[in-house]
Amino acid sequence: MKEAMPVLTAGAGLHETLALLTSQLRPDANHKEDMVFLKDVFSERSLGYLMKIHEKLRQYERQSPAPVLHSVASLAEDVAEDLQGGPMSNEEKELLHLLTSPHLKAVLSVHDTVAQKNFDPVLPPLPDDFEDELEEESVKIVRLVKNKEPLGATIRRDDATGVVMVARIMRGGAADRSGLVHVGDELREVNGISVIHKRPDEISQLLSQSQGSITLKIIPAIKEEDRLKESKVYMRALFDYIPLEDKATPCQEAGLPFKRGDILQVVTQDDPTWWQAKRVGDSNLRAGLVPSKQFQERRLAYRMKMGTLPNPKSPKKPVYDQGCDKEDCDCEGYFNGQYIVSPKCKAVAPSCGQVFSWEFYSAGLRRSFRLSRKDRQGSSGEGSDPGDSDYLTYEEVTRYLWRPNERPRLVVLIGSLGARINELKQRVIAENPHRYAVAVPHTTRPKKPHEKEGVEYHFVTKQQFDADALNNKFIEHGEYKENQYGTSIEAIRSVQAKNKMCVVDVQPEALRRLRTAEFKPYVIFVKPRVPESRRRRSATTSPGGGDHGRVTDEDLQEMRQSAIQIDQQYGHLVDRVLIKEDSVSACAELRGILERLERESFWVPLNWVRT
Repeated sequence: MKEAMPVLTAGAGLHETLALLTSQLRPDANHKEDMVFLKDVFSERSLGYLMKIHEKLRQYERQSPAPVLHSVASLAEDVAEDLQGGPMSNEEKELLHLLTSPHLKAVLSVHDTVAQKNFDPVLPPLPDDFEDELEEESVKIVRLVKNKEPLGATIRRDDATGVVMVARIMRGGAADRSGLVHVGDELREVNGISVIHKRPDEISQLLSQSQGSITLKIIPAIKEEDRLKESKVYMRALFDYIPLEDKATPCQEAGLPFKRGDILQVVTQDDPTWWQAKRVGDSNLRAGLVPSKQFQERRLAYRMKMGTLPNPKSPKKPVYDQGCDKEDCDCEGYFNGQYIVSPKCKAVAPSCGQVFSWEFYSAGLRRSFRLSRKDRQGSSGEGSDPGDSDYLTYEEVTRYLWRPNERPRLVVLIGSLGARINELKQRVIAENPHRYAVAVPHTTRPKKPHEKEGVEYHFVTKQQFDADALNNKFIEHGEYKENQYGTSIEAIRSVQAKNKMCVVDVQPEALRRLRTAEFKPYVIFVKPRVPESRRRRSATTSPGGGDHGRVTDEDLQEMRQSAIQIDQQYGHLVDRVLIKEDSVSACAELRGILERLERESFWVPLNWVRT
């Protein structure tokens, strides 16, 4: 039997109605998430307070109360003066103390303001001795009330006419909120002081020093611009910007500082040199100046030409996270998680569940990256890279939410020296093999008795492998102990076709091959937490014996340098940095990231999303 909706009483308020509505919400099988969302919204305490305030205002409006007096503060002053004119009793002294207390004076002042409906700011009178120097040109007198905030406008002197003009209006500033000052307006006076013969920096100082009300004499532009509509252009910053260190900015105080990876909402690109933007998620609603993409690229090109900027595409080879560190091992290589350990190396290859230990990363680290992934090459392809223009400036992005009818996103792990991303990946996949999987690599080596085609490897001939490499079918490939290994694009597609999230670990160079709208990769940079130094070198050895268990300051420095180098060259392609302290916590963090990719929205390049 269906439950009847309770009837509201005639005097029920809006907040009572809201509370009743919340109590009547019942989850529906087809709209459970919507019901939970509505219940959360209606149950918000702040919304209830707003409803109560609304009711009080409506009640005040219906009653239309009239003040008994319009100047209670003056009456209180008169009473206090009379009390002080003669001897006072204890009650009179108490009354005098109350009437002269700052708090009561403030309350009475507010009462008088409301009673007199004197809500507008007090502005000084207009000057009577206006000199009409402009003949038939229309003059506009603008008075703005601002607090300690900037005016929100920049000025420039026109080279041809010499007049001082409004160059730009900052979104959200005092000038923008007034709607009275526009780009192109000619500025003649500030607070009665002529600015015709003043330099722009002198005028800016005059404007910044003005507090309270500020009076501007303006000749309106011939065509005043309409108020700018809120732009929907979002950019991911690919570099750090500090306005106070930028001598080229027209106004350092108006600049917007940001860091690489910040998402900027560009509200106007009218100026080809300086955009106006806001940081997404910033509580400050005022826009700031940022260098435009074209301008930033031009000055980076100039700095590179002058030799003051290192080449962003440095050919210097970084060191990466690698596998086995035994110099005489016969392991078969390390490609996308299919790292086969020989029996004599099992002692130094910990299981995924083993707690991360610095003693495990021995002096053999310097050898390991040379032994594994030898002669490995990335395949050229059509992946997108915001650095393809040679200079890292901005990348236009949009929000993307994965939907069940789409392919799962590709998850790409890159790691600095000592991160052991293969162990991390294998453990997460082993915990949930129905949701996550690796791409099975190709190899030219003979199949061993215990191996199955398409499980450990795809076994192909050298001729077939070379043909596939020539046709750019591999993300990356290389030779190890005279055998070819490679991870193909089709291997990734095969995992995604099973509606599983494919997790791969690659050298950072392969990221450009994978950054396509087809895969929409989410890139995670894993790096170990490296202590500052080890003053006393550990004498502990690894389970494999020998001197491979000792960790020196030189080893730690190599790990730090590896992370720095990868961050400098590929950090702009990274979505998340995972700092690995131990395997357990790192696996838990990676698992959380994979789960959020299926239910939350993330910023992706605009060209990845179909319009």
